[in-house]
Amino acid sequence: DPDANLAAVLGIGYDEASKITPLVEMKKLIEERTGARPGGYGMFFKLNPRVDDIPQKFGIEIDGVRLLVAGTVKAGGSGCYCPENVLLKSLFRHLVVDREEIVILDMEAGIEHLSRGTCENMDALIIVVEPGLRSVQTARTVRKMSLDLGIRDLFIVVNKVRTDEEEKLIEDNLDNFIILGKLPYSDRVRESDLKHFSPCGADEEFKKSIEEIAARLNKYIDKD
Repeated sequence: DPDANLAAVLGIGYDEASKITPLVEMKKLIEERTGARPGGYGMFFKLNPRVDDIPQKFGIEIDGVRLLVAGTVKAGGSGCYCPENVLLKSLFRHLVVDREEIVILDMEAGIEHLSRGTCENMDALIIVVEPGLRSVQTARTVRKMSLDLGIRDLFIVVNKVRTDEEEKLIEDNLDNFIILGKLPYSDRVRESDLKHFSPCGADEEFKKSIEEIAARLNKYIDKD
């Protein structure tokens, strides 16, 4: 999770979530594992840093789910080969390939995580699209970059749908995508976000939509 937003969804309190330090901001850890301090120039650093102990040391467990707040590399011009990004890519590769964990990466909106390659090795990518042509265009760009990374299973979830016309707009413009389902716009979910508590039980219709989407996703994944 790049921004710690997932913490609130899992039911971690706002005060506790605000104390979490993202991995990319742990400069001492990054230097210790890669041999280079973040922000430097002309550096040599390890491309295969040790990461196997990071989930246990820095993860927060709640209801059987272990949360790791990765953070995002925000330095302009830092490119793919900075110490922070190398640490994250190595960690994700370890979790998916070596440990065969079920890993969910909650990425920021946009394409930065794809340009840095931090989500390679994933089995599937779910693109959350909101009603609007700019969101549709971003989904098309994400599809192209995902294929470049070797991610073949791409799915769409339509979010904040208010009307049938909005849903049809997405379906007509993304007709070559697999649409797993839609999430209705919910004032209750919005209120839960404003009050910093988990939206999981805020709206039964919303919850049912998520369960249906998860069931469809499992069917597609099981086919592979």
